[in-house]
Amino acid sequence: MQTFDLSLIWAAIIGFGVIMYVLMDGFDLGLGILFPFAPDEDARDVMMNSVAPIWDGNETWLVLGGAGLLGAFPLVYSVFLPALYIGVFLMLAGLIFRGVAFEFRFKSKRNRHWWNRAFCWGSAVATFAQGAVVGTYIQGFETEGFVYVGGALDWLTPFTVLTGLGMMAGYSLLGATWLILKSEGHVQEWAYRITPKLLAAVLVVFAIISAWTPFVDGGVRERWFSEVSFIWLLPLLAMICAYGIYRWVSHRREGMPFLATLGMFIFTYLGLVASKWPVIVPPDHTIWDAASAPESQLFLLLGMLFVIPIVLTYTAWTYWVFRGKVRTGEGYH
Repeated sequence: MQTFDLSLIWAAIIGFGVIMYVLMDGFDLGLGILFPFAPDEDARDVMMNSVAPIWDGNETWLVLGGAGLLGAFPLVYSVFLPALYIGVFLMLAGLIFRGVAFEFRFKSKRNRHWWNRAFCWGSAVATFAQGAVVGTYIQGFETEGFVYVGGALDWLTPFTVLTGLGMMAGYSLLGATWLILKSEGHVQEWAYRITPKLLAAVLVVFAIISAWTPFVDGGVRERWFSEVSFIWLLPLLAMICAYGIYRWVSHRREGMPFLATLGMFIFTYLGLVASKWPVIVPPDHTIWDAASAPESQLFLLLGMLFVIPIVLTYTAWTYWVFRGKVRTGEGYH
């Protein structure tokens, strides 16, 4: 007799994988978005060197979350992929361009400017596509049962454009605070200068999206305004983190702005989850509707019990090995 809900366990695993990807790949995508605005080529070298040893490991969480979603909630794919073909293609194309730029930029002298552009535009396109996918999830899909019946461009609306731009601003903030942590000298000073501006942009977009969302999804409006619960604590905690970023940047702290930015992302993400739970395919299909057979979920879960600790271990080890500052003209010291 089954005494635990496998669908809940898998929802937690996939949710964990998604937020880990956002946090860990977000700052190197943010650095790519900021690439054209760096003060000089030395600063760009530092930016790329700060993430070169870890960026591909960060994307492990994207693979884990996507594979887990396919195995545990296969019916989600029958809606998400037809609805988001173009958005997903743009995201993957952007990630490919960024990855190629990592490998070729330092080997190319005459055409380095083209690889700079590939790194920037690949990061920007991938980030915008991710934000647009989040916006599409909020606004919902046109479905009949678990069959998508909308158009190929229904995902692209003014609301999803705004969420895409918001994700770009958020990842840029993550990148700037990461650069504060990992750089020094004029590169770090530049990062200190742009962080408050990026924070202001994130807060403005966050406020607009928060005000717009209740009109996009009536279920979210009912959840936020018809129930008295802990849900209002989440945006409050996000704002406390935002204040922490401003304060610690003003006091020239190095590590705390990055940690506070991670906190702001986590609480915003939890707010999104709390707003939609337990719906996995908006407007009204829950995790239990989309779940695979319990036997399949249990079989895959046994594998995940080995995979996740291994991924966490080598991720922690990588960050430990490549800790410290990245200086101009050299790698890690």
